[in-house]
Amino acid sequence: MSNLALSVNNLSFRYAGQSKDCIHDLSFEIFVGERFGLFGPNGAGKTTLMSLMVGLQKLTEGSIHLLDKDIRKDHTAIKRFIGYVPQDFAFYSELSPAENLDFFGAWSGLDKHTVKERTATLLEVLGLSDVAHKPVKQFSGGMKRRVNLSIGVIHQPQILFLDEPTVGVDVQTRHAIIDYLKMLNAQGTTLVYTSHHLKEAEDLCERIALIDGGEMVAYDHLNQLLQRHGDNGLEDLFLKLTGSAYRD
Repeated sequence: MSNLALSVNNLSFRYAGQSKDCIHDLSFEIFVGERFGLFGPNGAGKTTLMSLMVGLQKLTEGSIHLLDKDIRKDHTAIKRFIGYVPQDFAFYSELSPAENLDFFGAWSGLDKHTVKERTATLLEVLGLSDVAHKPVKQFSGGMKRRVNLSIGVIHQPQILFLDEPTVGVDVQTRHAIIDYLKMLNAQGTTLVYTSHHLKEAEDLCERIALIDGGEMVAYDHLNQLLQRHGDNGLEDLFLKLTGSAYRD
């Protein structure tokens, strides 16, 4: 096995009815154990790319390999070692955190004993033990984000994809989530992360890809990109390479 967690080659994609690609000829690599950031303005193609990388959208052109497995040929096997924390909440709001983790743990193929152990650990680490048996629909936005995250990692994925994992939360929750992600990474989990919180991203990510209009505009170690372009931070680099015009 190579040291590549993910390899994207000549990837292009357009939705049915579109006349133009929303992803065009993208190629990049992510190494095992990296904290990799994927950034771009609204409409740049980040969420579409994330959906393609986790198999929610089918490839139409190009290839994606995760830990040397072809996503077209080995999708079932790939599902066992990747985790996905989407921007939209992906849990049953009528159920409690413990019930959600019980369901999604079993869906991931874990036995009851393993689910019970990992549920207790996750609820403790993510500060949800006191509300373990309360309906998630009663929770604050930050607590729901932590439930969303716990579901994405209960099967201990080797590669974790995170689409805006801290959107809409307070500063304390954001720091807690980022600290937890760093801990997972220190234990060997590869992180593939996208966010509009660029200061947060600058602290978390070692290498980045910046896309705009579905095309790559920057791809390297963050500190090397900042030196190359003479910028003080990711936000300055982002604006320089993508412009300051409204995108909404």
